[in-house]
Amino acid sequence: MIRNVRRDPIYQDRARELRSHMNDAERRLWSRLRAHRMDGRKFRRQHAIGSYIVDFVCLPSRLIIEVDGDSHGNDLREALDFKRTAYLEKLGFRVLRFWNDYVMTDLDNVTETIFEALNANSRPTPKPSPRRGEGVISTRQPSSLGTPQW
Repeated sequence: MIRNVRRDPIYQDRARELRSHMNDAERRLWSRLRAHRMDGRKFRRQHAIGSYIVDFVCLPSRLIIEVDGDSHGNDLREALDFKRTAYLEKLGFRVLRFWNDYVMTDLDNVTETIFEALNANSRPTPKPSPRRGEGVISTRQPSSLGTPQW
């Protein structure tokens, strides 16, 4: 679905500008995400998706990381963030949000949460094995001795 989202040059230029003006919390988190340091996964920073620019994204894992400052603490901004998150989730992304001060004071827990989210996305959905005789169709025939050879 992301392929259908147009990459507007205006948002791409704005993302490039934001990459050169990251705040301290974003810089700190980027030091842990960059260069495939998070379980070998590639993250992009300040990446344009539709008409939004996300702080960090791992495209193959469909995971977005947002680092929010004080400006995100009011009702209007929370409503806009909710709309933005709903749009991104509709595209198939999972969005994690962290406050700037949490990134600055507890970066290890932030990166652990991201690591767990990455691994939750990559784990296969567990399917219980069918009970003997249920859900399994065998094309093998019993041997002539009367003992099945499974």
